[in-house]
Amino acid sequence: MNKLFLFLAFFHVSSSVKHTFKTAGFTTTGIPHLPQFMAMVLVDDTMMGYCDSNRKMEAFGAVAKKTFHKYPELLRRNSVDCFENLPKVLKAALDGVMQLFNQTEGVHCLQGIQGIEWDQNTEEISGFSYSGYDGEDFMSLDLKTLTWIPLKPEAVVIKQIFDKDKVFIKETEYRVKHIYPEFLKTFLNYLNETQVNRTGPPSVSLLKKCPSSPISCFATGFYPNRADMFWRRDGEEIHIDVDKGEILPNPDGTFQMRVDLNLSSVTAQDWSRYECVFQLSGVKDDVITKLEKTKIRTNCGNSMSLIIVIVAVVLVALVAVIGFIVYRKRNAKRPPCRSSSELPAAAVVAAGAGLMLLLVGATGLFISRRRMRRKGFSPTKSR
Repeated sequence: MNKLFLFLAFFHVSSSVKHTFKTAGFTTTGIPHLPQFMAMVLVDDTMMGYCDSNRKMEAFGAVAKKTFHKYPELLRRNSVDCFENLPKVLKAALDGVMQLFNQTEGVHCLQGIQGIEWDQNTEEISGFSYSGYDGEDFMSLDLKTLTWIPLKPEAVVIKQIFDKDKVFIKETEYRVKHIYPEFLKTFLNYLNETQVNRTGPPSVSLLKKCPSSPISCFATGFYPNRADMFWRRDGEEIHIDVDKGEILPNPDGTFQMRVDLNLSSVTAQDWSRYECVFQLSGVKDDVITKLEKTKIRTNCGNSMSLIIVIVAVVLVALVAVIGFIVYRKRNAKRPPCRSSSELPAAAVVAAGAGLMLLLVGATGLFISRRRMRRKGFSPTKSR
């Protein structure tokens, strides 16, 4: 998740009537345990593919995999760029920029981003290619004159070097004019073929882990990712005691999000004053979910049962251990003539019961966590 956040910090959000396709390359220094180079493919600012200099490549979601399969040339080009070309080029450029700023150490990053923006209403396609340094725009490529434009005074020296790389400039022009538009339109067509619900309401649920946990308003199955969700009190949007999560992709190409509300200081009588509101771009009607106890899905009962089982396991195990220790002490002075089969029946029964309960507890934990995931809970993640 940290890698994804680092990437998205440099991206601009698309407008509601346009679609975007972007490829991004990223190289850093001063950050341990991070690949020297990382790259990603995004459609409407949602990551559909990823690769890095550790020779890891991955496509996310069935629609993305199907699109890459139809355009193996793009996949091949990305592989060559990710594993061979861009790590060397961007590393050399990063070293050069650091020298310009008289920087010899510390955390620094250089990113190159290129892609297109397609207006679905006018069919107009505009391309872009720019580079950034430490989160700020550094240079951009004018795709009409095919020359680099420095966006900072220090970039003038680097511009002269970049302008000499005619192969990269021509390659960028070809991708922007031919490959990226076809890929983007094919991807969106495949979404239509899978009958993704673009206009209907999503599934909105109220979730609660335990009595002390916040109420989560969870929406899933919506498209596109331009959506908003918030809590209201007496018809007014509230921000205090509210924790809004980010929009995340589902495997089928749809999206999900959640907004938590802490009700620890709210009396039960005031719950009826609260409601969760979901808004999807391009859809007139909001999805409004009133805060009612009968609508809340919880796994508190399962958790308490699991705790009871675990406590029982521990108690029985302690009884078995204590019984065994007492038995050993009483027979310490006797000749070691008994076999393990001659242990007191109570100790054997207690140990067997402890093992059986341990198995039951482990099975209960496994089943409980699977049910929690199906309901939208994430028991392994702390919020």
